[in-house]
Amino acid sequence: MPTEAGGAPLFTRAIVRIPGSNFADGLTTVDLGVPHFDEVLKQHSTYCDALRACGLELTVLDPDLRHPDSTFVEDTAILTPQVAIFCRPGAASRQGEVTAIKPAVERFYFSTFTIEAPGSVDGGDICEAGSHFFIGISHRTDAEGARQLAICLNALGYTASTIDVRGMTSILHLKSGISYIGDNTLVVMDEMASNPLFSRFELIRVSAEESYAANCVRVNNRVLVADGFTRMTADLEARGFNPLALDMSEFRKMDGGLSCLSLRF
Repeated sequence: MPTEAGGAPLFTRAIVRIPGSNFADGLTTVDLGVPHFDEVLKQHSTYCDALRACGLELTVLDPDLRHPDSTFVEDTAILTPQVAIFCRPGAASRQGEVTAIKPAVERFYFSTFTIEAPGSVDGGDICEAGSHFFIGISHRTDAEGARQLAICLNALGYTASTIDVRGMTSILHLKSGISYIGDNTLVVMDEMASNPLFSRFELIRVSAEESYAANCVRVNNRVLVADGFTRMTADLEARGFNPLALDMSEFRKMDGGLSCLSLRF
């Protein structure tokens, strides 16, 4: 991707999908209560406004009531400058989301690649860190899907490595616990911080009490971070980043984080 000084992606566009009225019927591994739909819509609207404030032009897709999880568009595709890689979500109920989002993505990409059965890949397991991609092996992304993805990425000139997160009960996807925010810096939950694959990066460690905040997003000159995690926000400020806190309480109830809600490119 084009980069700002410090190596952070310079995004100009994003694709988002408005949550459907059956949002609460989606998949979740946490027990934080039922989302309040009015608040879901409010928080999603604020998120979209934040992306626009960061300079992005949005493609806003209508709700897809066939797929309650479909507002989490990140899981459907991985967008590189050259190629759009369509995922094959590990949850069978979500695989139709890829077909639904293809027309929006193909407006901007002529070249595409698709993860094929029996492989599975969720976009939430893929963390791009400059020219390297970390691929999470999870309950949604398997070794065959990771193999196909790595072959595609290698052909595009990227390197890739895998991280198995299946033994970590606190997270669903790799990017629930790690984010790349430019300037050779990774935000990492404490439980993952000792991984030797991260040794060449500057690390911002997130305590167990604030681990949800490890899923943050660098969007041009801002870092979107979940509201209510004061130590994490203060650490970003101390390192010279420019955090923008957003309320994510209703999406957290459905295993959702900031990165999940958009495809940025």
